[in-house]
Amino acid sequence: MTSPTAPASVRTRVRVPLRFGDGFSTTADTITFHGLVDGAEHVAMVFGDPAAQAAPLVRMHSECLTGDVFGSARCDCGPQLREAAQRLSEQGGVLLYLRQEGRGIGLYNKLDAYALQDQGLDTYEANSALGLPEDGRDYTAAAQMLGALGIDTISLLSNNPDKGAQLSAHGITVRDRVPTGVFATASNLSYLRAKVEHTGHTIALAG
Repeated sequence: MTSPTAPASVRTRVRVPLRFGDGFSTTADTITFHGLVDGAEHVAMVFGDPAAQAAPLVRMHSECLTGDVFGSARCDCGPQLREAAQRLSEQGGVLLYLRQEGRGIGLYNKLDAYALQDQGLDTYEANSALGLPEDGRDYTAAAQMLGALGIDTISLLSNNPDKGAQLSAHGITVRDRVPTGVFATASNLSYLRAKVEHTGHTIALAG
């Protein structure tokens, strides 16, 4: 059933060259929007002409300052962002960069949750111990962004079943769910295992 959420519209479109720490570089049309339901400054990075594809590849990536910018090894966010940029650059598609730090709890709360994880809680238990939702992300704005880009059917690059379910509830047809790579390290293995056990992420972990 299609959500009654009001449509958003494109505000600005500007071409931006991108370069990652390992030297990979590409270029994307970076798009801002009017009318996003949560009022946040989410952006879409468009590669090629996804509107010409029947089901373009789409990655919804939640902002992670520690992983995306500083290369934190406590999560897999930085490697997932890097992987998405290359896959989208090669085949066309859209990266929705969503300002939802810490699964929607914010940077300071995320770091407070890290401190609790150091005491033995997993990433979801730590959020709950702080009186916060395990995952507070709402993808209504993401559906609005896709609508503003003229996209209503996608292949979703994600291991998270909730993303597809929320988009579907807002009238976006998720034709396929394409798994990301597995970026497990000694530092993030417990974090990845918690995502599998708590929220059914499709991550194939050894052991």
